[in-house]
Amino acid sequence: MYCPSCATQTDGRFCPNCGAAVPTGPAAAPQPPPANPYSVTTTAVADPSGIRNWAMGAHLASLIGIIVPFGNIIGPLVIWLIKKDESPIIDREGKESLNFQISMTIYMIVAALMIFILIGIPILFVLVVLDVVLAIVAAVKASNGQPYRYPMTIRFLR
Repeated sequence: MYCPSCATQTDGRFCPNCGAAVPTGPAAAPQPPPANPYSVTTTAVADPSGIRNWAMGAHLASLIGIIVPFGNIIGPLVIWLIKKDESPIIDREGKESLNFQISMTIYMIVAALMIFILIGIPILFVLVVLDVVLAIVAAVKASNGQPYRYPMTIRFLR
């Protein structure tokens, strides 16, 4: 398939070059490359590796929460607010990371309140480990250009 925006050949659902959605299914037949493959376009396309690095950074920025209170929300929020207009990939991954971190914060507050009945201590430990592990998994997926959906996420931002 070819990306409808920049005519880059891809096998995925999203263009690795510009991040646009590539139609799939029986209605989306492979399109021929542009008429003149040697033509120079004047539109600037962001570096795909730079886009992936920022998308990965949106997930890894949540690890700031280990040191700074509510840093797990502030880190992805800052990256998403600054870079969301540059690429749909950064926008998607930033929102995904932010939604997950807000959800995890809510779950951790509830677990902290449950410490008084002693079940909150192991739940809080499991949530912290799960938060770190899933953020790293999401960062690896984003660095490979693959979209990642966190489990147990309340979708505040769409």
